[in-house]
Amino acid sequence: MLNRGELDQNEMGRLIGSDKVEGTSVYGADRNKIGSIERVMIDKISGKVSYAVLGFGGFLGLGNDHYPLPWQSLKYDTELGGYIIGITTKELSRAPKYSEKGEWNWGDDVAVRGINAYYGVPFP
Repeated sequence: MLNRGELDQNEMGRLIGSDKVEGTSVYGADRNKIGSIERVMIDKISGKVSYAVLGFGGFLGLGNDHYPLPWQSLKYDTELGGYIIGITTKELSRAPKYSEKGEWNWGDDVAVRGINAYYGVPFP
């Protein structure tokens, strides 16, 4: 069994624990911080991460809007220590989202396809 120090060392490669992804900053194409990842959505059958949910707006986490992002649309930048998405904050404001009071319907294929279409990522 690995102790916590060994787990951190192992995560320095290509794999990372979901608890470390949550809270990671997301930067726009202009390299300005947009928000942070609140959760990841994992495909039950393939086991692959399909989406990250970005928290954006609000104050101290209150009143955030939630933006589902196709995992393929994010690229990790070691210099920034976070993920970069190829859009700006202004473009994000027009993206599919749900409010703090709502929840995304992940079972609605039309809505999920809309996410992928907005970010130019093929629907799996």
